Amino acid sequence: MEHTNYSVGLDIGTTKIVAIIGKENEYGKIEVMGIGRSKSLGVHRGVVNNITQTIRSIQQAVEQAEENSGLKIGSVVVGIAGQHIRSLQHSDYITRANSEEVINEDDLEKLCNQVYKLVMLPGEEIIHVLPQEYKVDGQAEIKEPIGMYGGRLEANFHVVVGQVSSIKNIGRCIKSAGLDLANITLEPLASSDAVLSQEEKEAGVALIDIGGGTTDLAIFKDGIIRHTAVIPFGGNVITEDIKEGCSIIEKQAELLKIKFGSAWPGENRDNEIVSIPGLRGREPKEITLKNLSKIIHARVVEIVEQVYVEIKNYGHDEQKKKLIAGIVLTGGGSQLNHLKQLVEYITGMDTRIGYPNEHLAGDSDQEIASPLYATAVGLLMNAVENQGRSELDGEEEEELVLEAQQEMSAEMGGTRNRKSVFDKWSEKLKDFLDNAE
Repeated sequence: MEHTNYSVGLDIGTTKIVAIIGKENEYGKIEVMGIGRSKSLGVHRGVVNNITQTIRSIQQAVEQAEENSGLKIGSVVVGIAGQHIRSLQHSDYITRANSEEVINEDDLEKLCNQVYKLVMLPGEEIIHVLPQEYKVDGQAEIKEPIGMYGGRLEANFHVVVGQVSSIKNIGRCIKSAGLDLANITLEPLASSDAVLSQEEKEAGVALIDIGGGTTDLAIFKDGIIRHTAVIPFGGNVITEDIKEGCSIIEKQAELLKIKFGSAWPGENRDNEIVSIPGLRGREPKEITLKNLSKIIHARVVEIVEQVYVEIKNYGHDEQKKKLIAGIVLTGGGSQLNHLKQLVEYITGMDTRIGYPNEHLAGDSDQEIASPLYATAVGLLMNAVENQGRSELDGEEEEELVLEAQQEMSAEMGGTRNRKSVFDKWSEKLKDFLDNAE
């Protein structure tokens, strides 16, 4: 059993924690080798609020995944979400010393690193710097500036910012659970890796990941991420409303929602009734499905409208920014009956439910292809990609071969080193976490 050839994604959600082990098969698809999930205690609205309980939940999920696969888990890629996440657009430029040489990786890296130096609000830290389009000497809309001549290189960046304390808390939980933190990724980005096709990202699409505690949004157009947002409520507030509205306990409310819930009140007749056992010798309660779906409908409309506001903020109404592929719903909350119709009705945009089977190997377990696991599968993909990169970094002889190949093919060289900015950031983060102990 080698330690190198598999990777782990860990999705620390509000309702569940999922650890998923996998590797890349020879067709470039992800083969899932084991999965573990536990009830998430200690996370509220995507943010850790009880360290001890979160550590325990992480350990449970990890142990289950290890038993399930017979492998040992070392380092993991973790997702981050929560209402403290915000994103901003920023443009920056560098002036190159020698415009006789073509633009190379180092120039792009220098430009990216410069953005990491942006002054944030106190207590905030940059999580991702995602370049959008480049400009070379004023020539706009360049996707790939490598190999071009130019003195001034500028770019628009999508910068994702989060709270330092939340990031540190996640790091602390991972470390205390006896794991190494390989990387932190924004959850909506992970989910979109798992469920969106390249065509959708080109055409323009909004990914809505309805989780337990948060609803995450990621918008792509022309293959580039354009907007991200985290809306601080998800499936749990629906359960909460059912609990309050019907005066029942949370467990019953959750079951009602899953078994009988619908986002569209039109179709239940008044005479459809569910009887719920009372607590300790009390009379059972009778709840009409019509009322149940009215409660759900009211809350879901609120969530969808908030998301739609964000889609409009991005500029969906402008012709050039139109999202042709419409909306993709994923996450556990996307399994609510008739949600697709409701979203189409509110937004007027084409909608589909996104399953994370886009990159999974054909013989994967059906269960894993559920929208519930979209984020976890995306984090696993990120981990596999990192794994591939770190193996490259380790092998010096291959470096030389690669350099020769790079000279032959510009495209091949295009992808490998670009990521190193992120690796550097991860290292900075690791040092930061180690010192924080």
